[in-house]
Amino acid sequence: MIRRRHIFSAAALFTVGALTLSSCTGGGGTEATGDPTAEANTDASVAVRLVLEPGNLDIRETAGAALDQILIDNVYQGLVGRTADQEIVPVLASDYVISDDGLTYTFTLREGVTFHDGQELAPQDVVWSLTQVKDSETYSDSERLERVESVEADGQTITLTLSEPDSTLLWNLTGRAGLVLKEGDEIDRQTDANGTGPFAFEAWNQGDSITFVRNEEYWGEPAQVAEVVFSYIPDNQTALNAALAGEIDAVTGFDANLKDQIEANGDFALEIGQSTDKGTLAINSNSAPLDDVRVRQALRQAIDKESIVEALGAGQTQYGPIPALDPGYEDLSSTAPFDPEAATALLEEAGVSDLDLSLKIYSGYGTTVSQILVSNLADVGVDLTVESVEFSTWLNDVYINQDYDLSFVLHTEARDFENWADPSYYFTYDNEEVQSLYAQSRAATDPAEAADLLAQAARIVAEDHAADWLYNGGTVVAVADGVTGFPTTNVNERLNLAELSSSAG
Repeated sequence: MIRRRHIFSAAALFTVGALTLSSCTGGGGTEATGDPTAEANTDASVAVRLVLEPGNLDIRETAGAALDQILIDNVYQGLVGRTADQEIVPVLASDYVISDDGLTYTFTLREGVTFHDGQELAPQDVVWSLTQVKDSETYSDSERLERVESVEADGQTITLTLSEPDSTLLWNLTGRAGLVLKEGDEIDRQTDANGTGPFAFEAWNQGDSITFVRNEEYWGEPAQVAEVVFSYIPDNQTALNAALAGEIDAVTGFDANLKDQIEANGDFALEIGQSTDKGTLAINSNSAPLDDVRVRQALRQAIDKESIVEALGAGQTQYGPIPALDPGYEDLSSTAPFDPEAATALLEEAGVSDLDLSLKIYSGYGTTVSQILVSNLADVGVDLTVESVEFSTWLNDVYINQDYDLSFVLHTEARDFENWADPSYYFTYDNEEVQSLYAQSRAATDPAEAADLLAQAARIVAEDHAADWLYNGGTVVAVADGVTGFPTTNVNERLNLAELSSSAG
């Protein structure tokens, strides 16, 4: 049985892949762009190019990172949130305490917080929201609260009691599982939103744009712009043209190789930041010869990851399942250095010759990565056939039925190592020691111990050559002159605009 979190994650993979907090603000601090000395125009409207438009706005039951990207932090908030560099900070809670045994989480709920419809946030809204997620299997990330036995309120104090320690809980509360909605709200969540964030949903011109406006009654520092318009433009060249025509103020999901073009007239600057995006080459080890670790290692050592990063124009190499921004990261380049001669020798040792493999890849990714893979593998005698398919086909063939040899996906979600500890996931990886280490990490009450256990598990995954990690993607954004406070880290997953400012009209 595939857990619901996996279904959500699968759709989340493609948000940007189609192209390549402080207590006073109520959101995560960001690495910002622009000149902070420019005088802000609080009546400004800022147009932001995004790639993939959501199917609807129901963040409870609709999959896809396109919703997280715009709704979390800006419209919906939780007791805690995360900064762009993955630090967990208080949001609707002014502070929190975790008991020494890891079984009790106590939050102090802020007073004076209101929803966008004007109703005051009550402790019962928090209790109801978390209990609904915990008890509703159809809700995204419901299983992330599976160890929460009870959620109770006593005045402004919210207490979560766990059945056993869960080192991932606080992080989980920064995502969908922890969002606080209004109990008894009668809005249609597919077409409307009612949160507590610095921006309120205003309008959706389907097929074109979504508009947010400043929440004038926001409990924290008010937004510095009056309006944000998310314009959905899948094609990079079209987005470039719109930016140069003055129709777009910030371009996300951009092609770093177009840097010279967008900076040509001096109106835009290209910024490249870190992300948790993982360009992952899944290797199906359910059948020969990919069930042979020597063959999997040969494939990894045949691939020149430096050339992939260079071709993409952004990002860095990655040789294991955990990116640099996540706990448990370790440089694992020694597990599979680029070495075609060693790869050839491994294939010979495994008795494999004239190997024919297929690569199933979502058609929206383009051809850059697949062309390099075809060339690199041909150099060691592997004939790779590329099957470029629609997302629905990939979801059915690869994700659900595990019918593939190799498959490339840009996994955007942070802290998702749990997939390597789940044999039912489409990676097809089954290692009891990894599963045990992950379980120990989750049960640890010391963050350093939890991270160390993850690092141990990740090294085993890499040494098993369970997959290949072609690159850790870079966040590429182009920001217009006069626009400041635009996030430049991990914006594929979250786009917190609490500090966005513009000196333009």
